[in-house]
Order: sequence, then structure tokens, then C-alpha cells
Amino acid sequence: MDREWLDIFTHLLVATMAGGLIGLERSYHGRPAGFRTHTLVCVASSLLMLVTMYQAKWFTGVPLGTVRIDPTRMAQGVMTGIGFLGAGVIVREGLTVRGLTTAASIWITAAIGILAGTGFYSAVLIGSVITIGILTVFRKAEIWMPSQIYANNTIVFGRDNCMSEKEIRELHLKNGFSVANISYRLLEKGAQLEYRMTVRTMDSGNIEKLSKTLLGLTSIVEFNISMAGD
Repeated sequence: MDREWLDIFTHLLVATMAGGLIGLERSYHGRPAGFRTHTLVCVASSLLMLVTMYQAKWFTGVPLGTVRIDPTRMAQGVMTGIGFLGAGVIVREGLTVRGLTTAASIWITAAIGILAGTGFYSAVLIGSVITIGILTVFRKAEIWMPSQIYANNTIVFGRDNCMSEKEIRELHLKNGFSVANISYRLLEKGAQLEYRMTVRTMDSGNIEKLSKTLLGLTSIVEFNISMAGD
């Protein structure tokens, strides 16, 4: 195999492996941007950097030194473009936001791909290990760290038999929650009143406690509690 072809293959293989490893962690945790997305991002970044690494191939017949290309400009363009892809996996739910960690992992995967494209393999290895470590080890550390747990809660009452906002807040307080925000909406041509709110607690066990409390209230037509995470 020609030395140049082997070199290009090595760059892209390293990018594929690095992006794939990071993507596997995201896929394992059920994120929408997972194995294939991260691999493609890393390989694409590597391919674009190879354009600048082999710029002499573009300008055959042009005297050496006549045309100069700054590889860092290509890197800047790649990282800017990745911002649009990262924004696509970020979702706002009430006062919380999901997808920030996945967006950050896509961004750093692009950076690792750029390093693979330039042949800086030691940095690729170190960067990949640190990234996977952050996504796995730090996740376990977060479990032990005290933190607020957010959930989106929707409760629907019959209009003639509904609780007031004050009563709703007191109900959540008794179950270990505080209400971050609350909104109202009439449903079924005004026959039902819906409360939507973002609630927070320091104990995940309070989710089940609140659910049992709501199940015991016959005035509630329906309710929904959905966790908000990264």
C-alpha cells in the first residue's frame, strides 16, 4: 500500500475508533446522538483536516510557497459547524434543559477528530480517555453528590372540583417538593383545568411518594410526572 494512502487510512481509523468509543457511552445511556453520530462527527472532522494536511495535492504545478493555507482556520470552521449539530440535541423542558452533556460530547468528539486528522495521535488517545472518563466516572460521582432533582408535573382536575394554586403548592411541600413555576390551561372546552409545573426535590424517593399521594386524590382526572435530566 502506498505510504500516503496508509497515512490517510491511519488518520481516519484512529478517528473512527475514538468517535466510536465516545458514542458507545452515549448510546448505552439512551441518548439520541449516540454511536453512529459521534463516529461520523469524528471522522468528518478528521477528513476536513486532511484537506489542509495535504494541501500540496490541491495545487499541482503551483510553485511551493505561492499559496499558503492556515490549518487552524479549517479547525475553527469545523467547531463552528458542530455548534449547529449540538444545538439540535438540546431540549428545554420547563426550567430545565436536556441534552447539554450530549452536545458537549459531540463538540469534544469533533476536536478529537481534528487532532486525528493532523496526526496528533498522543493527544487523541489522552483526549479520548479523559472524555470517556468524564462521561462514565463523573456520572457515578454525580450520583453521590447532593443535588436537586427536577421533574415536570402535570395535573388535570375537573373544573368544578379543582384545587387552588396554594393547595397545589402545599401538597407538593408535604411530599418534599417545591414548585419552581406553575401555569394553567383549560381543557375539554373549559370542563377541565390543567396545572403544569416544574418541581424540585433533594430526594429521588419523593417521586414515588408524590405519585401515591396524587393517586389517592379522586378529584384528579389525570396526572403525569416526568423526570428532567441531562
